[in-house]
Formats: sequence, structure tokens, C-alpha cells
Amino acid sequence: MEATTTPPAVSIRDLWKRFGAQTAVAGLNLDLPAGSFIGLVGPNGAGKTTTLSMVTGLLRPDQGTVLVHGADVWQDPVAVKSRIGILPEGLRMFERLSGRELLQYNGRLRGLPGPETDRRAEELLAVLDLTGSADKLVADYSTGMRKKIGLAAALLHNPDVLFLDEPFEGVDPVSAQTIRGVLTRYAASGSTVVFSSHVMELVESLCDWVAVVNAGRVVAAGPLDQVRGETSLHQAFLGLVGVREDDGQALGWLGGGHR
Repeated sequence: MEATTTPPAVSIRDLWKRFGAQTAVAGLNLDLPAGSFIGLVGPNGAGKTTTLSMVTGLLRPDQGTVLVHGADVWQDPVAVKSRIGILPEGLRMFERLSGRELLQYNGRLRGLPGPETDRRAEELLAVLDLTGSADKLVADYSTGMRKKIGLAAALLHNPDVLFLDEPFEGVDPVSAQTIRGVLTRYAASGSTVVFSSHVMELVESLCDWVAVVNAGRVVAAGPLDQVRGETSLHQAFLGLVGVREDDGQALGWLGGGHR
């Protein structure tokens, strides 16, 4: 009997994006397994955000295709966007709505019945510890609160795949722990989480599958234990992106009280 292979949640083929003379993504190919907690890691400027923007339909690629559960992001955008949730870095929101109003608006915009939207919104506000701030304007939210209400909006329609760009950046430890708990519960239900980060320890503690991107290309991808081998993900990452051992050695004048 032949073993059945589960189709990937996301399939990326020959993805390119240039900004003038700069190539941000250079022929990237990657299959992201369904039902996994996936870390997309790389140094600053590696192309992580550009890749996620193209995968989620926020930025049109110069070349290449992206399929989400078999639907083409650019040929069938409505079908794809009904199945994904997105929390991009620097998310712009409707600042003059309250947190509760923002969720109610998002749910109705996605076609959810009003009572169901309201029920889900209240549950998300409670789980993300936002009930006490639900009637405060989003404009007055802290960074952590904005990340949490953005996550709530991304989860409201119960997407199959959730894309998060640096979801813990600038978030206080209490909010970060709350976000981790929600994401872990979501992934455990069989859905797929894809999040970018340059914090290896965070990825190592959350993810079971990792893709390392450098200079717009995938340099390693697979289960966490396979990518990191016998070392930590941090050490494996440094080797994969070619960090030089002598970085900083030229700064012999720095420190020690010398002038």
C-alpha cells in the first residue's frame, strides 16, 4: 500500500521581487507543510517580510506562483484570502474604532453573521486579556495591545493558515505569553502557523518546522531537529547565513578605558 502525502499548506515556486537595482527575493522555492508551526527565519534584509507580503497577496511578485491549499494567490485572491489570516509588521488599523468595534467590523466585512461575529469577538477579547480595554480606541492602545487586537482580527474568521510577521516585536512579556498561548492552541487544532522572526530562541521554543532565508533564497528548510542538527538553532543559523568568526575583531580600540 502506497503512503499518502499530505499536500502542502503553501507552495511557493520561483518567486522574484526586485526594487530597482536591489533584488529582495531571488527565485525562492518552498513548500510549507499543513498543520505545522513554521518559523521563517533570516537576518535583517533577508527577504522575509517581502516574501510574506507576496505570499499573502499584499505585494505583487515580479515572477512566480504561490498556492495556498491549491488556490493561486494572484489568480483566485478571494478564495485564498477567505482561508488565511494575516498580522503584518506595522499593521495599519482603523484607529478611531474601539477594539470591540474593530472586530465587529472585520467579522461583518468577511461575511460572518452578526451574532456569530459578536460571540467570537467577545471570546477573543477575553482570551487575549483585552476585555477591559475593548471600548478604548485602538489609537490609544499600547504596542502589545495593538498586536493582540491585530491577532484577534486575523483569527476571527477561523483561517486555515495564519501568517505573522514579527508578532512579538516590541511586545511586553505578559502580552507575549498570552499571544504564545493562543498561537499554540491554534496550531494544536491542526491549522498552520507561519511566522517570521530573527530571534532564534523564540522560534526554537515554538516551531516544529523551520525555513532559513538569506539574500532572498531558502538556504535550509525542514523539521526543526533536521535543520539545527546536533547544535542549537542559533548556531546552525549562523553557519547557514555565513557569519564570519572575526566580526568585531578590528575594533581593538573599543572599551578598556583607551582613548
